Parts: sequence; structure tokens; C-alpha cells
Amino acid sequence: MTLTTAEIAKLLAGEVLGDATVTLTGFAKADAAQPGDLTFAETDEFFTAAENSAATAIIAGKTATSTKKIVIRVANPRIAFAKVLAIFCPEPAFAAGIHPSAVVAASAQIDSTAHIGPHCVVGERVKIGARVVLQSGNAIGADSVLGDAVNLFPNVTIYARTQIGQRVRIHSSTVIGSDGFGYVFDGGFHRKIPQIGNVVIGDDVEIGSNVSVDRGALGSTVIGKGTKIDNLVQVAHNVQIGEHCILVAHAAIAGSSKLGNYVILAGQVGVSGHLKIGDRVTVGGQAGVMTDIPAGEKWLGSPAMPDREFKRQVLALRHVPELLKKISAWEKKLGVPPE
Repeated sequence: MTLTTAEIAKLLAGEVLGDATVTLTGFAKADAAQPGDLTFAETDEFFTAAENSAATAIIAGKTATSTKKIVIRVANPRIAFAKVLAIFCPEPAFAAGIHPSAVVAASAQIDSTAHIGPHCVVGERVKIGARVVLQSGNAIGADSVLGDAVNLFPNVTIYARTQIGQRVRIHSSTVIGSDGFGYVFDGGFHRKIPQIGNVVIGDDVEIGSNVSVDRGALGSTVIGKGTKIDNLVQVAHNVQIGEHCILVAHAAIAGSSKLGNYVILAGQVGVSGHLKIGDRVTVGGQAGVMTDIPAGEKWLGSPAMPDREFKRQVLALRHVPELLKKISAWEKKLGVPPE
């Protein structure tokens, strides 16, 4: 794709500083850019590197100027970067139709614009919306519903009765709707509690690879619209995740916990069961959440606590060796025998 600097600036609601008629043919980071490429810079350091690169033009902030390069000035360079990448590197297109190797139940309803790739299995009474892509090796359980423009990457498994909204992306080897981890101890063995609920996923959710989202024991496990889930995350049965949350890799949420909207769980965060995490809460990496968290707070540590309290404890711990030396010195002066 080729666009002029003026055309790109218009798409980004930005302005051109320099020649607005120059044609750009690609996008690259500064150290790999070639003539004709566009690059971006969101800090002074990156801007200097971009100016000294072979790139023809730079996306930068509103105050950026250059005597070496054309500059497309925008309100937020990182947002502009995301938009431009989608222009120069569009998603691969998938032709409508059903691959001969796919196994599709006669009762399934598949929109004519959908793509059902090789070795997919579509169960009874499944409903698949417009422009849905099942790339390959996908299994869709009976009575599931996939909204428009859902994209399942290879080997994603969707268990029965799952409901998926529009424009959802789920990456390879993720399992949606597997049994929740529910057992009751009965006469010396663990008796399985049947998990008869389902999973409901809102619009514009993206789920990474190797994620497990368990269906509810009764009722639904829910992932709210706009939420983004990184690779290797565990969402247990009957968990409710609000809208526009971020769950980073290795986070795990135990059964029946509820997250509000715009919650961020950093890497390796663990949340115990039956807890309530308020709107716009941020939990720092490797934290172990064992109590409810009110809205708007930031918690750290294991067990997790408000960030200011955690930081005070960390600072206090740094003084422990010095305090031990002082105590030892006083014990010697007072003639306290060593233990």
C-alpha cells in the first residue's frame, strides 16, 4: 500500500511538517527503516534515532520539529502507530466457504460470508455469524453462538453452549468452556460436581494463546466487552470479568470472583475465590489477592495490600539489618548473654 504524507495525516487527524505530497510505501522501526518508510517516535531519544535513520517521515508528538525529516504531528504517537500499522499491514483475508475436510452438523447455521477452515468441527445447532473465521482445527461445541467477525486461530476449542460476541479474537490452543474445578470430598474420594453452566464473552474481547476459561457450575462465566487477556491465563468457573479489563500473562482468578470494569491484573497475579475487585483497580505483578479490593485502588504484594502500605513495609525491611546490629550492640553493653 502507498499513501502520501497528507493522506496519512488526514487518517490520523494530524498535520504534516514538510512535504505533504511525498509517497510512503511502508512502516518500520527506526533502525530497520528504508527510504520510503514511515517510522514513529514517542520520546526524544526515539525521535533522535528516527531523524538519523533512513526513514522518509516520522510520526511524533504535537511539538516535534525536524530539519532532516518530514514529520507527521499527532496528539498521541502510540495510538497513531497502532492505526498506521493496521493500514500498512492489514490482517490476512480469508475467503468465504467451508473447507472439504471440515465436519459441519446439518443443524448448524453458518453465514454465507464465514470461513470454515481445514479440519474444523462444528457441532449441532451452532450459529456462526457474518465474516467469522475458523482458521483450522477448531472445534465448536453444540448450541454455541459466534457473533459477526469472530476470528479463531488454529486449534482453539469452544465447548458447548458458549456465547461469543462480535469481533472477538481467540488465539491458538485456548480452551473456552472446559469443566470448572469443582469437587466435594465424599467417603474418602473427591466426587466431581457436574459443571452444567456456560461461558459468555462480550464484543471486542481478545484472548491470547493457551488460556483456559472454565464454564460455570451453574450459570455463566462472563468476560465483559473490550477485555484483553494475555497468554497463559486461568479464569475459573463462575468468574465475572467486567468491561475493558487487562489480564496479563500467568494471572489466575479462582471461582466466583468478580472483577469490575477497567481492572488491571499484572503478570502472575493470583485472585482467591469469591472476591470482589472494584472498578479501575490495578494489582501489581505476582500479588496474591485474598480480600476484596475497593474501587480505584492499587495493590501490591503477597498477601496483597494497598500500595502505600506495601511500600512502607518494603522500606522498613531495608532497615532490619541495621536495627539487628544496633540491638546486638546494646545487648553486649547490657551484658545480655547470646541465645
